[in-house]
This record gives sequence, structure tokens and C-alpha cells, in this order.
Amino acid sequence: MLSESEAAELLSFLGYILGLSAHSDGCRFFRSKPDLLRALFDCYHVFINLTADETLHQVLVADVNILPVLLKNLQDPEYPFSDQICTILSNLSRHKKTCKTVFKVLQEGVGLAQLVEIFCTEGYNKKAKLHYLGPLLSNLTQLPETRNYLLDKDRCVVQRLLHFTQFQASVVRRGGVIGTLRNCCFEHDHHEWLLSEAVDILPFLLLPLAGPEELTDEENEGLPVDLQYLPEDKKREEDPDIRKMLLETLILLTATKAGRTTLRDKNVYPIIREFHRWEKDAHVGAACEKLVQVLIGDEPEQGMENLMQVEIPEDVKEKLKEADIREQQELETEQERIRQEEEEERKKREAEGADREQETGLIR
Repeated sequence: MLSESEAAELLSFLGYILGLSAHSDGCRFFRSKPDLLRALFDCYHVFINLTADETLHQVLVADVNILPVLLKNLQDPEYPFSDQICTILSNLSRHKKTCKTVFKVLQEGVGLAQLVEIFCTEGYNKKAKLHYLGPLLSNLTQLPETRNYLLDKDRCVVQRLLHFTQFQASVVRRGGVIGTLRNCCFEHDHHEWLLSEAVDILPFLLLPLAGPEELTDEENEGLPVDLQYLPEDKKREEDPDIRKMLLETLILLTATKAGRTTLRDKNVYPIIREFHRWEKDAHVGAACEKLVQVLIGDEPEQGMENLMQVEIPEDVKEKLKEADIREQQELETEQERIRQEEEEERKKREAEGADREQETGLIR
């Protein structure tokens, strides 16, 4: 750790570097010191590391006032450090308190509309991928005001995000968008609209979960057109966290009667059934089972059709919380068992392979 005097010296040095860069003589000096330039280039990575620590968030956004500069530079399509800025903003918006500050400063300057435009414009910045705008949007949708903007029927914003659910070039962008859609589905008043032809969210959530399994003609014909008669080489989403978020989004949509009716009418069950047979991750499998229970279960009694509005007594909440904890512990135990079995199977295959090589005389 730096002492007070060392910290003061460092601050003085940084100020000297800043002043040096403002003059032609200083620029000539830097031309002969590429190692120093490389070190300065890494300054953004310092801020990525700092913003990973929640305890520094308020200092950075309030005392240092880092947000306006970051957002201004993000708008510049020529700015070379925009990817680092996206990561910093994503880190700063993870927790609700600073997320509110990020949203406030964003709306005062760049604006959410421009942020979505930058995210959806391919090649907006030739020097940056901007994939971490996906997690930033997901974090911002913690806030009702962000969700309300994205779900505004007159803006057609959420529709622009849908095709990123299968964006193969970046798991970060893909996961960020799916997290955004999941958060938006907490707004149960919009479920019917999200599932309607105006948005048609369902195929975008189901297609990453669908595999190459052959369904009957009757099952295929009941599905949305995009999910009918999928090819033999159809791949499922490879990331288990994203698969779990997709299932959680579908579960949220079944919280309303309109959502449950649509998912049943669109014959979602065969896709989820085959997915459950395929899934190996215990946590994802548990989420899948919850969805299946809703799809094949009876309708709630009258007055409880909207599960998000049901009043749950405090003692029942506590019991549910305890049950969730037990379930998580069981899932972790099951996941560890599966991991150990896979490891043993791998070692067994390696041993068998070595034996075969010895038998054929490849090992001398």
C-alpha cells in the first residue's frame, strides 16, 4: 500500500504527465517512450478494476464525477477506449444506488434513446465492439423508469433488441439483452403486448432453447412458425447462465393468465420437454422444472390469476425463503456430483486411450 507521501508523489507525477502532453516538446518526449505510452494506455483498465469494487462507486460518481466524461466519450464514434468505458459503466450500474445515479446523468446528457441507438447500430465505432452496453442496459432495467422507456409502445425499442438473443459473436451482448428482456417482464401489465404480434417475443426466447430433436407433425404445427421443423444441426444456447435467464423470462411471462394462455396455445411444452431431457446443469434444470409445472398445471383459483399481485403472508414468505435455500444447497450438491462423475469419466477415457496406445506400440 502507498503511504500518504507516496500517494502525493504519484498525484504530482500524474499532473506533470498531463501538463507534458499539452506541449509539442512533451509530445516529442512521448514519441521516444513507447513503454510509458503503453502504461498510460492501461489507465482505463485501472478504472475497470476500481469500479469492480462497490465501495468505491460513490466516490467515483460523486467526488470524481466520472460519469459525464465517460458518457460524452462513448458518443464519439472514433473514440478508441469505448469498450473500456462500457465495462466501467456496466460495473458502476450493477448496484441499485449507483445505477440510479448512472441513469440520472445519462438522461441529463446522452439520453437512453441515444444509448440504445449506439448499441443497435452495427459498426457505430470501428475501434470498439461495444458489447458491454448489453450488461449496462440489463443493469439499468433494475429501474422502473428504464423498463417503462423500453416498453413504451410508441417507441418500438424492445423490438430492436430481440434479434440479439442469438448474437453469436458475443456472449456478453447476448446475455445482456436477455437480462434486459427478463427484467422488462417484471412489468406484468405489458405481458399481453410483449406476446402479441406487435412484439412477438416468444420465438426469440424459445429458439435458443430449442434443439434438433424431431417432434411430431402435430407438435410442430402448434408451434410458432420460426420453431417448426428445425434442422438436424440446430444448436442450443451454450451458456448455462443465459439458458437460465431465458427460462426465468418465460416463467415471468406465465405469472399472468394471458401469458400462461399464450404459452399453452403456442405449444411451448414440447420444446421445454426436449430441453429438460437435454439439460445437464442442475440449476438450469430446476428452473426448467418450475416452468413445466406451470405449463402442465391447473389454473390458479379465481382472484389469483396474476401471480405477481398475490398477497403472500409473511410466515409463508419465510417458509418459501427457507425452501429456496434448501433447494439451492441441494442443487449445488447435485452439480458437484455431476462434475465429479464427468471428471471420473474423463480420467477413465484418458486411461483407456493410453492403454490402447500401449497395445498398438505407439508408446515405447
